[in-house]
Amino acid sequence: MVKTWDQLEELQPAVLRMIKNSLVKNRVAHAYLFEGMKGTGKKDIGLLFTKALFCESLIDGYKPCEACHNCRRINSGNHPDVHIVEPDGLSIKVDQIRNLQAEFSKKGVESLKKVYLLSGADKMSVSASNSLLKFLEEPSAETAAFLLTEQPQQMLPTILSRCQILTFQPLPPQVMIKQLVENGVDPGNAPLLAELTNNLEEAMRLNVDEWFAQAQKIVLKLYGVLEKNSLEAMVTLQQEWFQHFKEKEQLHRGLELFLLIFKDLLYIQLDKQEQIVFKADSERLTQYALKTSGRRLSNQMLAILEAKRKLEKNMNPQLMMEQLVFKLQEGSSFV
Repeated sequence: MVKTWDQLEELQPAVLRMIKNSLVKNRVAHAYLFEGMKGTGKKDIGLLFTKALFCESLIDGYKPCEACHNCRRINSGNHPDVHIVEPDGLSIKVDQIRNLQAEFSKKGVESLKKVYLLSGADKMSVSASNSLLKFLEEPSAETAAFLLTEQPQQMLPTILSRCQILTFQPLPPQVMIKQLVENGVDPGNAPLLAELTNNLEEAMRLNVDEWFAQAQKIVLKLYGVLEKNSLEAMVTLQQEWFQHFKEKEQLHRGLELFLLIFKDLLYIQLDKQEQIVFKADSERLTQYALKTSGRRLSNQMLAILEAKRKLEKNMNPQLMMEQLVFKLQEGSSFV
């Protein structure tokens, strides 16, 4: 669904303010780098900016009208002077950039303006990056480039230096919760999904994913047995955790869920129940929160974050989880 200027301004007010100033003062740069987490609106805002450059009836000098011929064609993805490049498989290949250069060597079909939007710009091959760099070094007067990335550190510094960088902030959880509820997600499930992702489509998939539903149950069970004895926790790891969280990405998701339980316990202790995300389990969590301390919860959360770092460095997942369980049980009055 096409988002309007006002809708996107609610999500990224600072970015839209900078774009507005560029348009009103006629100081549009040749190249922009939009960097930020997945789901923060980078592509939507890139297309919004593009429409503002081509719009035949701008509102207040910066808002695209959404109704003119150019706006409608950009929304439908068939404007001849707007080119979107996506990764071909795992990377953006040099031939894709060369084809883009060849296209931009011609005059615009309907005007002198041409825009290209490079999605996943950090996925360019080395040769593609070098080819793009030459392109950026000699921009034509009416060319605008939008490079979109979640990982600017993976890009050539020489490319970054030729772009105006706009940083997209993570969406406030309340904004994400509102979007989810408007799309039919149970209000009791929306806060947890909003904590895990900024991407509406990903959140909607998780909401109906059986694997994810089972993951929540296993994580809650593991916390419950942690406070009983180490043997029962190890049995749960072997019989349930390792059977369910098999891939690296799944393990990261499990640790994220685990971390959110400890955050909920801390919120309960601080009398901020409205901020907890495991809404359906609030009574059980309240009982747990009464039996621990804020300092211990903070130490346990640090231990989970350290486990995530170890996992990222390819530590053996089984050893990592066993170490984590022992670490989480330190200082427990129940051990």
